[in-house]
Amino acid sequence: MPRSDTADPATDSSTYREYILGVRVVERTTADGETRYRFEAPDHEGIAFEDAEMATLYADVYFDVNGFQEAGTGERGVPPTIIQAGRDTLVAYLLTQPGIDHYWLASFYGVKREKVTRYVSRVRKRAEGIREGAREKGLA
Repeated sequence: MPRSDTADPATDSSTYREYILGVRVVERTTADGETRYRFEAPDHEGIAFEDAEMATLYADVYFDVNGFQEAGTGERGVPPTIIQAGRDTLVAYLLTQPGIDHYWLASFYGVKREKVTRYVSRVRKRAEGIREGAREKGLA
């Protein structure tokens, strides 16, 4: 789940996953020994997750919509770019939010859990295609 990590200063950090265009997920160990995964991108305030899978899914959503900012959306708001992108992108984004899991999303949308998994898979596949296309054009 995402949360601010300003209260947990890192004692050790390393790049967990490096993407194109200055986007990355950094693995950080806090002073109390907890591991956090921080999504970082140019012109994005950054956000930390307790789970690497959610941090990389957030990165995939970021690439799927060509970047977005959460600043100004409020504690429970969703960036307009995410909403406009379609259900699969919205589902993937919501999955990265605190307290939301596959079961909650399936119930909310009235679908089976497997459909939520397919939505997420589509976003991950599109994001990889976008990154691959950018690399082919020399934008790495």
